This record gives sequence, structure tokens and C-alpha cells, in this order.
Amino acid sequence: MLNIEDLSRIKGFRFPRSVIGYTIWAYHRFALSLRDVEDLLAESGVTVSHETIRDWVNRLGSQFAAKIRRDRPAPTDKWHLDEVVIRIKGRTHWLWRAVDANGDVLDILVQSRRNKFALHNAFRQRFPFSCGPGRSA
Repeated sequence: MLNIEDLSRIKGFRFPRSVIGYTIWAYHRFALSLRDVEDLLAESGVTVSHETIRDWVNRLGSQFAAKIRRDRPAPTDKWHLDEVVIRIKGRTHWLWRAVDANGDVLDILVQSRRNKFALHNAFRQRFPFSCGPGRSA
């Protein structure tokens, strides 16, 4: 989760920093609704209204969201394409995945026809860094 000791803006609230930090972290990290976060806290025994959660997110959320984005691993500059043939409702489709050197999936595309040239152009526009040494697919 987040190290909330360095967040000096969380002072003067009724709830402890850990509860506020967990609430905002869960809202941003898992893209939950305010009522989902309210239910999640109720499971832990903390009674907070969704309006209070909305207020916390509006006041402090940008700080948490920026920290979550900073802590995410950046994609490496080498990537390759994986191709898988799948059947959806009896029709053949091609599933393409852009995978970086660490094995993280950058993007996914499903095509009804195998058009590798258009696919390379689309992924190169999204990921301007070079295609990896093994230009698979």
C-alpha cells in the first residue's frame, strides 16, 4: 500500500491516517465506486458514509493517485508481439498482445482478420519506443 507517514496533509480529521489512506488507496488503486469502498470499510468494522469518502478523495486523492502512478513500474523500451488464434462464437479471431521485456502486457487487440501490418502501425503509434530484438509475430 502507501507509506502515509510522509503525507502531512492528513491532519485534523476524525479518523486516523491509516483509515483515510487505505480508503483513498482502495478507491484509486482498484477503481471502486464510493459505495463499494464504503462497503469494504464496513466489512472491516469502520462506519464511514460515501459522502465522507468523496470528500477525502476530492481533498487528498490527487496526492495518492500521483504516488500510485509514480510507484508503477515503467514499461521497458523493448517489446514484442504475441499472437494467439482464438475462437469466439465459432469464428476465428487473432489475439495480439504487446509484451515488454519484463513480461508485462502493455496492450491487447483482437482482430477478426490477421492484418499484421496494420497491427504494427497501431502499436507503434501507442508505444513509440522500438520493437524488441526478437520481432515475433
